[in-house]
Amino acid sequence: MTTRLEILSDWVAEAAELTQPGKIHWCTGTLDEYRSLVQEMLASGDLLQLNQDHYPDCYLHRSDPQDVARVEHLTFVCSQNELDAGPNNNWMAPAAAKAKMAELFAGCMQGRTLYVVPYCMGPLGSVYARYGVEITDSPYVVINMYLMTRMGQGALEEIEKKGTFIKGLHSIGELDPERRFIMHFPEELTIMSYGSGYGGNALLGKKCHALRIASYQARTEGWLAEHMLIIGVENPQGETHYLACAFPSACGKTNLAMLIPPESYKGWKVWTLGDDIAWMHLDENGQLRAINPEAGYFGVVPGTNRRTNRNAYETIHSDTIFTNVAVTEDNDPWWEDKGTGTPVTDWQGRAYDPANGPAAHPNSRFTVSAKRNPSYSELADAPEGVPISALVFGGRRRELAPLVYQAKDWAHGVLIGASVASETTAAASGEVGIVRRDPMAMKPFCGYNFADYWAHWLSFDARSDKLPKIFHVNWFRRDAKGQFLWPGFGENLRVLRWIIDRCEERVGADESPIGFLPTAAAIDLTGLDVSAEALAQLLSVNTEQWQVEMDEVGKYLDSYGDRLPERLRAEHAKVLQALA
Repeated sequence: MTTRLEILSDWVAEAAELTQPGKIHWCTGTLDEYRSLVQEMLASGDLLQLNQDHYPDCYLHRSDPQDVARVEHLTFVCSQNELDAGPNNNWMAPAAAKAKMAELFAGCMQGRTLYVVPYCMGPLGSVYARYGVEITDSPYVVINMYLMTRMGQGALEEIEKKGTFIKGLHSIGELDPERRFIMHFPEELTIMSYGSGYGGNALLGKKCHALRIASYQARTEGWLAEHMLIIGVENPQGETHYLACAFPSACGKTNLAMLIPPESYKGWKVWTLGDDIAWMHLDENGQLRAINPEAGYFGVVPGTNRRTNRNAYETIHSDTIFTNVAVTEDNDPWWEDKGTGTPVTDWQGRAYDPANGPAAHPNSRFTVSAKRNPSYSELADAPEGVPISALVFGGRRRELAPLVYQAKDWAHGVLIGASVASETTAAASGEVGIVRRDPMAMKPFCGYNFADYWAHWLSFDARSDKLPKIFHVNWFRRDAKGQFLWPGFGENLRVLRWIIDRCEERVGADESPIGFLPTAAAIDLTGLDVSAEALAQLLSVNTEQWQVEMDEVGKYLDSYGDRLPERLRAEHAKVLQALA
């Protein structure tokens, strides 16, 4: 398989001339090709076969110990103008970045196979889908792209019809942290990644294309590329509402994406359309519609068990690639809080010794097709996407943010999104309770200046009067003894129900300086061990704390200088005035 598209064949030839591979393989995206690559990797030791009776078609990959996570300090946005990248990104001049990368890529694939991976982000043929080609020397990347995207012949045919695609050039290089860079050229729709085999740095369809480059494309073309899960909530009457939700890490994103209704919510169903990324477009009627550009999950595995996330736990019992987990005596994959089994070998292949740290790496991963999920929605493949009723932002705050509140209008909702913050946990850093700003949960992923990004968000209410309502949730509020006030997990459906009722104007709300709050009777507590006092605390707004918070938000917004939209400053001033 090659291509009729001259710009694609010329680019592959250029890349081959630069990298000097031993051979070139054009990926077809078939199951036979996937299985063949798996066999090659088993033979080379790049993959290890797990217990096929317990975990059929599951394999383990151990990455280099210095290559286990995204490297934000080595990730650059290379726009012509540094201001266009913004203070939220590392910037390098495009010419300097290309020269640096050319030097790294020179001859790097000698003796290796250059794989050409045509892929589609979104349902094949959808007007909302976008296409890319990743060139890589990593078979691990190819098999992950097979699970994560619509990859191969079908994608290539669409690329040939359209004549355009995102170019992604990747090599694992020597896996030397001193020779590792991930460069994005948004104005040229190009990505270059060298020196890492880790998912977020190497699977270029994921964060690199679907967020950093796509967010730039979305601004240019008038849509939104967001770090959001997509779920459908179906009530016993068969009515389904779709929500897109943004959460910083360690805030329960995957759990919400695969939520299982509590026992007391008979007849309710939650459908997973996406666990990580949403692309949202206005249709001809002004309705915001979302697709999930991905076809699989690349999830953090520690903490996943039957209690915390039964759907995810069941999803990864077959046809899954595990990365950097531990192994039991039975050759089953093992990770912290799995709830069963005992590790004998750690993520680096050493005999397990607690003195060496966790058995599975804290950022160990699973890669699996979304169709394995028991709560998978067939509408994840609908070319027209799904209509979004509500946008939900969330963070982890011990005291400040109520359980749920609603923005007063679209512009106020953009301010709420721009103000998203989380307090660090012990797992995230040595210091607990440090507030980290992460607007729209997009801090590491927005491919251009946040000030321009907020202006783009603000432009939508001039284009449609049917926009989703905007909400903020906080599952993590604690009492004076440090105990969680809300049970979380499946019980979060009770909060989603109130959100949907607000979208349908079925319930009233109390107005506060920060937004609309549920009335005490509006959150259904049937069968729940949450007292009226605890609920009152969950829904309380401490004016003094909020004044301090909004002062901090103001300083953060001011750091974007002259590009900050005046309308966002005005929204911020309104909230401060209401608090005063």
